[in-house]
Amino acid sequence: MSLISINPATGQRIHIYGVHSSVQIEAALKQARAAFLGWRELAAEARAAAPRKLAHSLRKQGDDLAALITAEMGKPITQARAEIEKCARVCDYYARHGAGYLADEHPSGAPRQARVVYEPLGPILAIMPWNFPFWQVFRTAAPALMAGNTVLLKHAPNTSGCALAVEQVFEDAGLPRGVLQTLLISSETLTGLIGDPRVAAVSLTGSTEVGRAVAAAAGAALKPCVLELGGSDPYLVLEDADLDHAAQVCARARLINGGQSCISAKRFIVHEKVRADFQRRLVKYVRAHRVGDPLDPQTQVGPLARGDLRERLHAQVTRSVAMGARCLLGGESLSGPGFFYAPSVLTDVVKGMPAFDEELFGPVAVVIAARSAEEAVALANATPYGLGAAIFTGERARARDIVPLLEEGMVFINEAVHSDPALPFGGVKQSGFGRELGRPGIHAFVNTKCVWEAR
Repeated sequence: MSLISINPATGQRIHIYGVHSSVQIEAALKQARAAFLGWRELAAEARAAAPRKLAHSLRKQGDDLAALITAEMGKPITQARAEIEKCARVCDYYARHGAGYLADEHPSGAPRQARVVYEPLGPILAIMPWNFPFWQVFRTAAPALMAGNTVLLKHAPNTSGCALAVEQVFEDAGLPRGVLQTLLISSETLTGLIGDPRVAAVSLTGSTEVGRAVAAAAGAALKPCVLELGGSDPYLVLEDADLDHAAQVCARARLINGGQSCISAKRFIVHEKVRADFQRRLVKYVRAHRVGDPLDPQTQVGPLARGDLRERLHAQVTRSVAMGARCLLGGESLSGPGFFYAPSVLTDVVKGMPAFDEELFGPVAVVIAARSAEEAVALANATPYGLGAAIFTGERARARDIVPLLEEGMVFINEAVHSDPALPFGGVKQSGFGRELGRPGIHAFVNTKCVWEAR
C-alpha cells in the first residue's frame, strides 16, 4: 500500500509514499517510550526551551513550509504563511506559560499536608487531518511535549509531505530523538496502535465518524482521548445587527481555507426582517473573494483538497436545491484543472435538507430564516454538532443572555469563531470532548496526582 500526495490546484501527483512496515512501527514505539523516559525527567522550566526552539525553526523555514501546505492541500499561500506563524505562536505561548500551568498546587480549602502535582502520561498518539496540516499538529504537540510527553504523529495520507516536514522541524530545532515521530500508516493500523500498551493516550482531530471509531478503540483500551470533531457552526444575525459588518465577517468566516474547517461558519440564521438585506450584502462579499492559483498572494479561495470532497459538496448542494433551497450565487464546480468549487450562497434552507443537517466542507454559505431570536436559538441547536457559534447584535447584553442557551463549546459575539493559543478549544455533543489550548490543553494529557505528606 502507498500514500499519494496530489496537488489539488492542478490534479497532478506530487509524490507516492510507502507505508511503514510493522518493524518500523515497532521501532517507533520503542523509541517513543525510551525518549519519554528521559524527557519526563527534565524540569518544566528546562523543557520550555524546546517550544522556543521550535518557534524559531518554524519562522526560519516559514516560506518553504507554507509552500508545502499550498502544494499538498491547496491553501492560499498567504493563509498558509499565517498558519505557520500561528504554530510558532502556540509554541511561544507554552514556552512562557507551560511551567506555571504544571507547577504544584495547594487547592483552596485543602489540608496543608496535601498538594496536587501534574505528571506526564507517556507517548501520545496524535491523529491529525489535512485541512490545517501544521496547526492541528502543533496545537496538540506543543502542550503535550511541554508537559513531558512524547508524540507519535499519524497524519492524513494526502499531507504526508507535511507530516514528514513536521518531524524535520523538530530535528532542525535540536529536540531529542524520538520526542516526535511521524508514522506513515493506513487507518486500518490505528486500532492496534491505540491498543498498544506503550501508547498512553490519543488526540484526534477529524470527522465525527472517525471520532466514534477512535473513541471506541481508546475506550476498549481504557485510555484517555481528546476528540475535536466536525461542526455545523451557526451564526445568528439578529434584527438589530450591523448588517454590513455581519455580512463581511460571515463571508470571510465561511470562505477561509476554502470553507474546509471545523469552525467555518456553516449556517447563517438570520432574522426574517433583515434577511433580504443581509443576503444581498453577503452575496456581494462572497462574490468579491478572489478564486485562483493558491500560490498567488492575491488569491483568497483555493481548490478543495481532493476531488472526492468536491463531488460530495456538489451533491449536497444539488440535493438541497432539489428540495427547495435557492442558489443565489455559484452552486457549481469550476472548469479547468484542479478541484475548484465556486463560492456559493444558498437561501430558503430548512431542516431536512443536506445544507442544514450535514456539515458542508467547502465554500458554500447557507442562509436560514428565523422569525425571532428564540427560533434562531432553536434552529442553532437543531443539529448533532456543538463546536462553535457567533451572535451578531447591536446589544451585547442581549447576546450575553443568549450565550448560555447555545449548545456549543465556544460562542463569539460580533466576531467570527476562531482559536487562540490562550483559550480552550473544543466542542460538545457530536463535535467531541476534551479541550485543546490554554491551561486545559496542557492538562489534557497529564496525571493529576494528589500527594499527602503526614506531618
